[in-house]
Amino acid sequence: MTISNNHTQDQLGLAIACRLNEAAHELPHDISERLRAARIRALSSRLSTQPRLQVSLQGAVGMLQFGDEGLNLWSRMASFLPLVALVAGLALIQNILDDNRASELAEVDSAMLSDDLPPSAYADPGFLQFLKTPVVIEIQKTPRD
Repeated sequence: MTISNNHTQDQLGLAIACRLNEAAHELPHDISERLRAARIRALSSRLSTQPRLQVSLQGAVGMLQFGDEGLNLWSRMASFLPLVALVAGLALIQNILDDNRASELAEVDSAMLSDDLPPSAYADPGFLQFLKTPVVIEIQKTPRD
C-alpha cells in the first residue's frame, strides 16, 4: 500500500466513525453499553493478534522490522541447540581425524625402526600404500619326474 492510499483509508474510517457516533446518541443506554463493551473486546483482540510490522527508510534503503515473536528464554536456548550439536560434531570429527593421522604415522615409524630399509625408502609417497597392502606369496609346485 502506498502512503496516499493509507491516508484515504484513514479519512474514510474517520468519516464512518463520525456518522456512527451521531447515530449512537439516539440509542438506549443498555444497547450503547453493550456496543462499547464489544468495541473494547474487538480492539483488545485486534491488538493482540496484529503482527507488529515497522517499515524503516534510510536513504534509498527500505527495511522491514517485525516485532517481538514471543520467544522466551527456553525457546531462544532451544534455537541454539542445533548450533551446539554442529560444533560438537565438528570437534569430534577433527579429533577422530587427528587420531587416524597419528596412528598412520606410528605405523610408518614402527616399520622404519624395525626394518633394514634405508630412510629414503620411507620418503617415497607410494611406500605407505605398499606397507598397507597384504603380501601374497604364491608357491608353485614343480612336477616330479
